Amino acid sequence: MSTTVTEPALTTVPHIIGGERVDPADRTGPVFDPATGRQTGEVALASAALVHEAARIAERAQRGWRDTGLGRRQQVMFRLREIISARAEELARIITAEHGKTVDDALGEVARGLENVEFCTSLMHHLKGDYSEQVASGVDVHQVRQPVGVVACITPFNFPAMVPLWMVTTAIAAGNAVILKPSERDPSAAVWLAEAFAQAGLPAGILNVVHGDKEAVDALLDDPIVRAVSFVGSTPIAKYIYARAAENGKRVQALGGAKNHMIVMPDADLDAAADAAVSAAYGSAGERCMAVSVVVAVGGVADALIAKVAERIAGLVVGNGADPHTDMGPLITRDALDRVRGFVAGAAGEGARVVVDGRELDVEGEGFFIGPSLVDGVAPGMRVYDEEIFGPVLSVVRVATYDEAVSLINANRYANGTAVFTRDGKTARQFEYDIEVGMVGINVPIPVPIGAFSFGGWKDSLFGDTHMYGPEAFAFYTRRKVVTTRWPEPSESQISLGFPTH
Repeated sequence: MSTTVTEPALTTVPHIIGGERVDPADRTGPVFDPATGRQTGEVALASAALVHEAARIAERAQRGWRDTGLGRRQQVMFRLREIISARAEELARIITAEHGKTVDDALGEVARGLENVEFCTSLMHHLKGDYSEQVASGVDVHQVRQPVGVVACITPFNFPAMVPLWMVTTAIAAGNAVILKPSERDPSAAVWLAEAFAQAGLPAGILNVVHGDKEAVDALLDDPIVRAVSFVGSTPIAKYIYARAAENGKRVQALGGAKNHMIVMPDADLDAAADAAVSAAYGSAGERCMAVSVVVAVGGVADALIAKVAERIAGLVVGNGADPHTDMGPLITRDALDRVRGFVAGAAGEGARVVVDGRELDVEGEGFFIGPSLVDGVAPGMRVYDEEIFGPVLSVVRVATYDEAVSLINANRYANGTAVFTRDGKTARQFEYDIEVGMVGINVPIPVPIGAFSFGGWKDSLFGDTHMYGPEAFAFYTRRKVVTTRWPEPSESQISLGFPTH
């Protein structure tokens, strides 16, 4: 007698449109648990028609939300903060199940997203206008901020909760309606957030979640109802998003890739520098746009620093992110795993030395695991240096002087984040002045600004004029309107054909 084991039916991650779950789809995509390599669900992929319908629903809802008093909007933000804070671990475990990062790392992601929610609870302050009295005799001028309308937020797989909270919360606080298009690789966190917003009192249709691939993205970029687009992802896609959306007359901010360098000066605390390099390079398996991927060792510091980094790598535990003993989880997909393996395999052929080879890691099962890799003797022109790897590979470039290190970084086409480790204040201040990068750390390896400032790089790491979250985000999600007023007595009225000078 034989028994047949029936696999459980896969659940479909739905769209959220107009406050309702929308499941049916002509096309779906797989959702995996990266720690096991098994498909755990599927996600509905939106057609262009469904995207356009979501835009129409958002447009209708936004009219009422714009009329909603700022005090009520503020209360939604306060309630949202309490909901996410109370259920942070629940959200973190959803992230871990689909992304693979450790629960602790996912909790940190949620905490950084909450910073922006907290910033938006002060929306009355951030939306204040300006007023000038008596600019001319009897003439006053004031300026107000008004919402853009319907905005699209296209977010990456590596931070499925934090980046949506960076974008969506500010857009909604400013009075807009949002269509959130999360990564189809780990879509469930976006649905969880939409339901948390609804629980906090956000009216239906103000936050809509539409899953999809290029068809859905192109529909958002082309739909005339969508007035602004915010994006985080790779540089080639950021360029595409920027060009197509701008051609369609939309306001755009598109954050691209990175190749973040960390300079270690001869006077640095090498233990602190090694700790920072390991944390910043291998946290979240290197799948961070602010990960340190290049250490620039100045003078004779390289050998000692490499030894300390290698020693720390040996103590890292790689495994399922749900295990509390795990330091580093898997990569997001098998394609990502194969790509990172290719970088490590090609490094030696380009003249570099693989000090620690993450491909040698042995983990049971079919998960998308690779260990941390450390590569010495790297130089510009090598693929391992020139391209964004987005995996746990740390390259070491040796230079003789501080000036050579700065020139190396400033010559790179990416300019997201950078750091210097030194005990010398003059060197640190000079570095801050010299470096052509958007976010700078002094003895801080991942200089992601706190919520009261704004996030974004320069050069090929940002396309558009405004950075993300913080004060610049309120500028991006609002339009300024200037009103000039005069209340003359009827007897003062007269004809004048000249240009008004007040």
